[in-house]
Amino acid sequence: MHVELATESRAEQIVRLAQLAMTSERDGDIHTLGLTGEIDLANAKDVDRELRRIEETDAEVILVDLAGVSFIDSTAIKLLIGAAARSQSRNRLLLDSPSPAVLRVLHIAGVADLLPLAR
Repeated sequence: MHVELATESRAEQIVRLAQLAMTSERDGDIHTLGLTGEIDLANAKDVDRELRRIEETDAEVILVDLAGVSFIDSTAIKLLIGAAARSQSRNRLLLDSPSPAVLRVLHIAGVADLLPLAR
């Protein structure tokens, strides 16, 4: 049996794990923002900036795909609540398929019922 040892330092592993991948694409009237990884203080501004850019378009639905998100912190919760509040008058934001980890944090924080979640 051959076992290959990781050559990354612990700090490099933490940075790699804390990364977030974002895809943003429009298909007709639906703009999908796909997120994979962790949303936290380190990258929440990037997510917020992209959400605000999408909100300025004429897309009828803004679909935020949370299926690949493994962790959110209070910064991420704040940005999701803010996006929901900004989109409430047009009822266009939908948080799709939150992972069990994300859903758990939203319930613990007491905000799951305040957000437009699609499960």
